[in-house]
Amino acid sequence: MAAGGPARVFHSVCMVSDFFYPNMGGVESHVYQLSQCLIERGHKVLVVTHAYGHRKGVRYLTNGLKVYYLPLKVMYNQSTATTLFHSLPLLRDIFVRERVTVVHAHSSFSAMAHDALFHAKTMGLRTVFTDHSLFGFADVSSVLTNKLLTVSLCDTNHIICVSYTSKENTVLRAALDPRIVSVIPNAVDPTDFTPDPSKRVDGTITIVVVSRLVYRKGIDLLSGIIPELCQKYPELHFLVGGEGPKRIILEEVRERYQLHDRVRLLGALEHQDVRNVLVQGHIFLNTSLTEAFCMAIVEAASCGLQVVSTKVGGIPEVLPENLIILCEPSVKSLCDGLEKAIAQLRSGTLPSPETVHNKVKTFYTWRNVAERTEKVYDRVSNEVVLPMDERLDRLMSHCGPVTGYIFALFAVLNFLFLAFLRWMTPDSIIDVAIDATGPKGAWTKQCFGGKKGGVKEELPRS
Repeated sequence: MAAGGPARVFHSVCMVSDFFYPNMGGVESHVYQLSQCLIERGHKVLVVTHAYGHRKGVRYLTNGLKVYYLPLKVMYNQSTATTLFHSLPLLRDIFVRERVTVVHAHSSFSAMAHDALFHAKTMGLRTVFTDHSLFGFADVSSVLTNKLLTVSLCDTNHIICVSYTSKENTVLRAALDPRIVSVIPNAVDPTDFTPDPSKRVDGTITIVVVSRLVYRKGIDLLSGIIPELCQKYPELHFLVGGEGPKRIILEEVRERYQLHDRVRLLGALEHQDVRNVLVQGHIFLNTSLTEAFCMAIVEAASCGLQVVSTKVGGIPEVLPENLIILCEPSVKSLCDGLEKAIAQLRSGTLPSPETVHNKVKTFYTWRNVAERTEKVYDRVSNEVVLPMDERLDRLMSHCGPVTGYIFALFAVLNFLFLAFLRWMTPDSIIDVAIDATGPKGAWTKQCFGGKKGGVKEELPRS
């Protein structure tokens, strides 16, 4: 503590999302990296997700990060099925056992995240939600998701978005007060994404694509770009990493135009292998149709690649104009952008990979993200948790005459179920888990004065 300054508050944070390792993606990486940096800053952090295959129970990752893999049924696309009640006994036990003070949920697509927010409010805990996605307002799935988000966020203490475009989208979708929504971008660890021009093949120009092969990522656009540019530039090669239902389209294009030696489909990549793929390329192509931030283009730029991307969502905010060529989401516009990058590459006017890396590594760091997220936790820890009657009023007034009353009823039933669980197993008899995170156990010292008497030791599980 600085002389005359306020004492730092250490939080016990529970990150909740259906999306976490061993699954791969932007949300998974965000939760892991943010957790590690918060642990370095002395906070207690744990992650709650669903079981992945045989990975069940409690696991420990780097720096003692504890992960609960709960035995909940997966419904669709790695998201669990929900009834709003079946997860309460498990989550309540974790929140009490770990002495959680802040529940931080991630992703609009995660049913477990919404469940955790609902239960945490019933238990009187502070809640934070990070939205990683952009949604429309017209199709049925977006309308239903937006209504769920309105219910879930109307009494959440604070919301974080990863770009200003994402903030505007979330505020409109969930009818939120902009004052409770902050913008904290994603980041990359620059030491994991360093350039290595020696991996490039002489005499060729390699375009790298690393993405889930799904409609939202614009793979249909990619299938139109590949044959057009390969026919025009004989030295051009495509390196595609990722897996998904749209892979069959790329395989058909490769077969139809006999491009087996020029289009390599690498399949799903482990996160530690992404850098080894990126450094083989000269240009990185992103064809997304919607994107809140897009960590992939930051990773590619950090490896020294020239980025060509669709101009959608929050992407124009991510990199400066001299490091990215922005295009409309069409085959013609993206081909024009790639041809511009190819011309710059041939003429030698592009900056060196090392120069680009040195610029990008100053833009986004996980430590900065953790510091800004910590300020959000400090803010919500000073806020009053809504009592049950005010919470019901908020639901009924904010969420419409039908949805609001339905979820107000759910909130009452949730409260009664919690009261029953507390009667069956009082909080006082639930063992307190030992604090395994933080460089000096700062959170434990704050709460218990460094004493671990009465705390049941928990052995790591493989």
